[in-house]
Amino acid sequence: MSEHQVLALKYRPRSFKELIGQEAVSQTLSLALDSGKLSHAYLFSGLRGSGKTSSARIFAKSLLCEKGVSSSPCDLCDACIQANEGRHIDIIEMDAASNTGVDDVRDLIEQTKYAPSIGRFKIFIIDEVHMLSKGAFNAFLKTLEEPPSYIKFMLATTDPMKVPATILSRSQHFRFKKIAYDAVLAHIKHIAAQEGIPCDDERALEIVARSGGGSMRDTLTLMEQAIAYGKGRLELNATVEMLGVLDPERIEAFFARIFERDNDGAIAFVKESESGDCEMVVSELIGFLKEKLFKPQGHFNANVIERFFKIAAETRSLLHYGADGGFALGLMALKMIEALRPEAVAESIERIENELAQEPPIAPAIAIAPAPPPKDTKKTPLSGNALIKELLRRLYDRSAELGAAYNEAVKFIAFENGEFRAVFAESGEAIERLRIDYKIFSTILREVFGADTKIVKVAPETKNVETASQPPKESETDVKTDAPKDSVSAKEAIQNDPQIQKAIEIFQPEKIVVHEKP
Repeated sequence: MSEHQVLALKYRPRSFKELIGQEAVSQTLSLALDSGKLSHAYLFSGLRGSGKTSSARIFAKSLLCEKGVSSSPCDLCDACIQANEGRHIDIIEMDAASNTGVDDVRDLIEQTKYAPSIGRFKIFIIDEVHMLSKGAFNAFLKTLEEPPSYIKFMLATTDPMKVPATILSRSQHFRFKKIAYDAVLAHIKHIAAQEGIPCDDERALEIVARSGGGSMRDTLTLMEQAIAYGKGRLELNATVEMLGVLDPERIEAFFARIFERDNDGAIAFVKESESGDCEMVVSELIGFLKEKLFKPQGHFNANVIERFFKIAAETRSLLHYGADGGFALGLMALKMIEALRPEAVAESIERIENELAQEPPIAPAIAIAPAPPPKDTKKTPLSGNALIKELLRRLYDRSAELGAAYNEAVKFIAFENGEFRAVFAESGEAIERLRIDYKIFSTILREVFGADTKIVKVAPETKNVETASQPPKESETDVKTDAPKDSVSAKEAIQNDPQIQKAIEIFQPEKIVVHEKP
């Protein structure tokens, strides 16, 4: 019985052409090898299983090939064969996770003093270099900056943020990206065909590729698990059960229940799924929404997908903080159904905010109306005084500042034919306060006098009248104090003014006589 070799090792790339999903890196390194413009130190960083260590080994083999430095080593000479088998004496691999100290780096530096044994270069591949201690990094700096001409350093890490800037500045940094889903899927299809593995449903391969998360090593490991669980076959049901993910048909059925607003059906899905990995369930639903975003069909449009994604993301956060899986999934399902209402709450809020933003802060200028004859003022019905009293009470209830501003800036004349007639001050803090809170003032006024009440500004010296929608601006025609034209003295007119009488009634002032000091 031949020795079994796992797929991740059996199909490890041995040339830059076989490197999957890292075209920019492979092209740059290939051109450097072909042109002979080589650096003494390289740093490869990126996701696990993205090809960092494999690229370092391919680069080392290309430097040591007996047919010369080239991006396409022959794989036939002794140097290439030894490099592929991991036994070349001039390729020294070091795991920084288990050799973290200054003494380990000191031993490495000692080896750099000796020329290569059989090859043209001596190459050091240091994996997980970010695990070195601070002292080890400091000890390594000088050698890394100015090594002998025959020394090449290949550093690899999954966390470049932990590598000191002094190391980064002394090496060429290559960032390995997450391998694209399509590239992973195409590669595992090729491997399945090469291995002669029966696959009845391509969706099983799609699930494996998606579950790998952009890591080729993780994907191939999961693929081998699925083959073992399926007794030598790649079957959809076995793959779904083994990985604990959702069957695509179940996802379709779940969203069908959502669009039908079937609460019972959605909750049934939740009860079936809560026994598994709930975070995996949410991730599968998000992946499904992503597919529908790029290939929309049926009820799925950008707005619906956005709402569903926000709900799923909130659910993932709940699970991250330890919420019960069944509760979080159930809440997600019900919120998705609620989000399908014709006018969702978020849209209503946004619509109202937009309407408020479009309204001008100050209404158009108000034309000044002439004062009515004195006889009209005297005939103000008693009910008008009662309404003014109620208006003052409500304004003070709402805001003491607003009530005081009305007392100071507004002189009530009459209420007749659905028109609230008054003299408004032209300037001052009080009228400015009324302008700022005009919506509140006009709303309370119409609650007291009637919904169709029109506000009319009155001025004694002009002859035009126009309905007012807001208090006057400072730039409008000046309005003089409305003084009675009969024989009553000015002092008596002020004392008999309805506004003054109401103010006295509300505040009950005490008269104080001030005598001038002799």
